[in-house]
Amino acid sequence: MREDRRTARAVTAVGLGAFVVLAVLLVPWHPVPGGVPAPAPAVDYFTPADLRAGEDYATGARWLSWTSLAVSLAVASALGFSRSGARLVARLPGPWWAQVVQAVLLLALIGRVVTLPFSVLLRRRALEAGLSTQPWGAYAVDLVKGFALDAGVTALAVVLLVGLARRLPRVWPAVAGGLLAALVMGGSFLYPLLVEPLFNDFTPLPDGELRSQVLALADTEGVRVGEVLVADASRRTTTLNAYVSGFGSSRRVVVYDNLVAGSSGVQQREVLAVVAHELAHARHDDVLTGSLLGAAGALAGVGLLALLAGGRGGVADPRRAPRLLALLALATLLVSPVENGISRQLETRADVDALRATGDPAGFVALQQDLARRSLADLTPPAWSQWWFGSHPTTMVRIAIARQVEDPDPG
Repeated sequence: MREDRRTARAVTAVGLGAFVVLAVLLVPWHPVPGGVPAPAPAVDYFTPADLRAGEDYATGARWLSWTSLAVSLAVASALGFSRSGARLVARLPGPWWAQVVQAVLLLALIGRVVTLPFSVLLRRRALEAGLSTQPWGAYAVDLVKGFALDAGVTALAVVLLVGLARRLPRVWPAVAGGLLAALVMGGSFLYPLLVEPLFNDFTPLPDGELRSQVLALADTEGVRVGEVLVADASRRTTTLNAYVSGFGSSRRVVVYDNLVAGSSGVQQREVLAVVAHELAHARHDDVLTGSLLGAAGALAGVGLLALLAGGRGGVADPRRAPRLLALLALATLLVSPVENGISRQLETRADVDALRATGDPAGFVALQQDLARRSLADLTPPAWSQWWFGSHPTTMVRIAIARQVEDPDPG
């Protein structure tokens, strides 16, 4: 029995226990009065042409994404669960920490290269469908930025794991789990301040009728808003969106510039429905909820990693870095239904709060129709795919919720 095994079991139990308690206390498991309704009939709100366009685009995009995911997992597993990955790390120069950093960067680069054709095909489809406006050069710059950021954070985490396993062989899962949980919280807090500006420019929503109505909505929902920011998203995409990021003093409500532009064709009532939804996230501190759940998950994940890594040297052996990355990739896929299931509950509550705040279900329905048409959304996605990968309720469920909130007792 390895020295760290007992500690690993305790860390796993504490992490999973904390996750369950936080989920029970913070996640709205019954966000819709009367229960979440069945999806509204798509033919009542969309034309046959809308349905065909959404299904055709989404089906192709899904298969490309699934194939890319399968290839990525296959490559990670081939390098992580065979001797080839360990031999590759052993050939790298320098002390153990330099080997780990080089290994993570090299394996991340391999993963990026083997999936790049699928990313290019997905982008070509988006360009052909009119969903993207970004030139290929700018797309490549964003790709490099994203890769550097992801690989750098991953390398830091793996060096931390290996270093603590070497330095504190008995208790490293507890120390590493605590530090990674803290990094999750810190990263979530700092993300809007350090990461988002790398990809977008932000300006305050200008004075005018829309800003006044947004501030009035914030008062209605009981949310303190310093500024609502506008992101220059139109240089990349034609789709409409808004979001909340950060928590505490770093929290920000952001809307896409193509959502609030007068030339976009979006009615002001639809813009207010979007903003009301995001203000609901801010009101309930949903980003903080997700961060706390992520921190608990990181703690449990480190404990499970210590139990599964196995073998001579375990996590302390830098040659095991490929196995750590393979386990991380598989774990990310396996926990997706839990993560996305919780996300759908939070999104549903935000929809209900937005409907109550605006008092305009018809505007909410018009928004969902506009968003679906502009993004070529699949209005009847496969149930298993929605359960596993869907982070939001489907368009037709959201429309059904609006109808139910408008008329809770149709009988």
